[in-house]
Amino acid sequence: MDETPIPRKRLRGIYLLPNLFTTAALFAGFYAVLAATQERFEAASLAIFVAMVLDGIDGRVARLTNTQSDFGAEYDSLSDMVAFGVAPALVAYHWALGALGKIGWLAAFVFTAAAALRLARFNTQIGIADKRYFQGLASPSAAAIIASGIWTGSDLGIDGSDVSWLAAVLTAGAGLLMVSNFRYYSFKQLNLQGRVPFLLTVLVMLGFAVVFIYPPLMLFLFALGYAVSGPVWTLVRLRQNRGRRRRELP
Repeated sequence: MDETPIPRKRLRGIYLLPNLFTTAALFAGFYAVLAATQERFEAASLAIFVAMVLDGIDGRVARLTNTQSDFGAEYDSLSDMVAFGVAPALVAYHWALGALGKIGWLAAFVFTAAAALRLARFNTQIGIADKRYFQGLASPSAAAIIASGIWTGSDLGIDGSDVSWLAAVLTAGAGLLMVSNFRYYSFKQLNLQGRVPFLLTVLVMLGFAVVFIYPPLMLFLFALGYAVSGPVWTLVRLRQNRGRRRRELP
């Protein structure tokens, strides 16, 4: 009797629920570009932040429902490229960078290309890199700098052409931080289900209160502070290592 095992039929289709959130994040990035072309820069900035929230939800939904897949991971990367690579660069270009001519579109391209390289490097390091840290500034964090900066300027009535050079420095600088080797704390090891000190709860509430004082400016300062934390933390570690080596010398 032939007992050759029958090959299992490859399952077709994709998981719907997590990919719905990914599609919504992709749409938010696409909408941000459309809003920027109509000079609705506050709406464009908010759309990028909506994409960040949805991007954080889709992965958690996939893990909670046990619906992770290679397709979902690739789709998520493509969505991130649009929402956090192309959209912020084009919104910044329409708001301020266009006034600089070739320098403006070069700064926008540096950000877009850096986001693509950052995502490609991240995908190749899955399962290898330390999950506690990011190598280089994460693309959503870089997009937050651009989106919150434009939101703040638009809310204060600042014409983008008046701060075009500052916008170019922030856009290109955020892009270069994405492809840098600076380490950033990822917050992935935070246990949200376990017990936490009461003081931490108070600090979280104070953090929300500070943000609601003036959301665009506070978000910009938080995003900028996180971006600066990578170089500062790296320099501190280098200094500590040098001091340790000196103490170990005979």
